[in-house]
Amino acid sequence: MLTSSAIAALAGLFAAAFGAATILPFQSEIVFVGVQVAGTSPLWVVVTVASIGNTAGSVVNYAMGLGIERVRHSRWFPVTEKQLDRAQGWYARYGVWTLLLSWAPFGDAFTVAAGIMRTRFWLFLTLVAIAKTGRYAVLAWITAQAMS
Repeated sequence: MLTSSAIAALAGLFAAAFGAATILPFQSEIVFVGVQVAGTSPLWVVVTVASIGNTAGSVVNYAMGLGIERVRHSRWFPVTEKQLDRAQGWYARYGVWTLLLSWAPFGDAFTVAAGIMRTRFWLFLTLVAIAKTGRYAVLAWITAQAMS
């Protein structure tokens, strides 16, 4: 049974992971490690919450890609033309497999490009979920090793 403080920590982790995958300039790793080190929730729950939050944030990017022509040239659009062109070039060259790099700092552009290129949503979601979950699983392992 999770305590209210554990639930609050997991909610914060979800929000951080979600935000980190969107246009917000935020990193979720420090929050993830903090929740893991606190030990108030089973590790599989911590990894799952972070993965779902981060994947959901990438879905926002995908949706932005679907509607990009309406907002591409607005001043608040979070990706520069150069970044978007580069991501589209990689996406055109390497295809959907670039989504396995969606965990990386430049990976958000790939998730936008997937929307632009009208990637099938189920395929997008599968590859992004694998990438995001893999990243948090590796981070959990590294943190556990550092704690022992």
